[in-house]
Amino acid sequence: MGATSPQAGPQAGPQAGPQAVPPRTFDLTGMTAVVTGASSGLGLHFAQVLSSAGATVFAAARRADLLARLAREVPNTTAVPCDVTSSADIARLIETVQPGGAPLVLVNNAGGATSRPALELTTASFEESLSVNLTATFALSAAFARSMVGGAGGSIINVASMYGLVAASPIPHAAYAAAKAGVVGLTRQLGCEWARDGVRVNAIAPGWFESDLTREFLRSDDGAQYVRRNAPIGRPGRLDELDGVLLLLASDLSSYITGQTIAVDGGWTAR
Repeated sequence: MGATSPQAGPQAGPQAGPQAVPPRTFDLTGMTAVVTGASSGLGLHFAQVLSSAGATVFAAARRADLLARLAREVPNTTAVPCDVTSSADIARLIETVQPGGAPLVLVNNAGGATSRPALELTTASFEESLSVNLTATFALSAAFARSMVGGAGGSIINVASMYGLVAASPIPHAAYAAAKAGVVGLTRQLGCEWARDGVRVNAIAPGWFESDLTREFLRSDDGAQYVRRNAPIGRPGRLDELDGVLLLLASDLSSYITGQTIAVDGGWTAR
């Protein structure tokens, strides 16, 4: 009772429906991408994926030999040795990339972890973790955003961690968890500050994926059992399972998404 015919009202007629919109894709042709921590692990994979999607990639990391091999093996990739905690290196990276012409994707992936009980953690070690995981993320984001704002705009993708969303305990990662929680908060703030300037800022929060930092643990009996027991999906992630969210945030398919952190963790933080 009271139902209205779909033909009734001023919107009726063949022209009332939404206009057809050309489909958008993950194609990054014509875009420039910068990936930090690109010499191995997640960063290396991200550089490969972005290159495969058509982007011109600048791969930045401290290990020049591994970067050189990456540049030889991955098309349209330039190696830029860079310590993300060095302001001089950041300035040189920006000068090399020369942002402002093409839409830019910045992937703040460089980071590290110190595994030590909080009562044994020195202030210096805590600050070192903040420097590489959080302060460098801010410094790079701000440095590139100065060229992105008022230019072609772009997307900044911070690599946080599920341990920026929940405690790492029983793993003793106080400094790492604090730094990555800072990345989540920084992502929210910068995403809102720069939204109207054409710069989107989002984060990926990976769960357990194999990298230089996690390989030994994941390949141990205790580590494998720990992940199987606690991840609802029952296993670590495969690197290719990060591709969808990376390409979503890099492309204009996420043009209405900013300030968000997306967990790719096999359900770990949903428990």
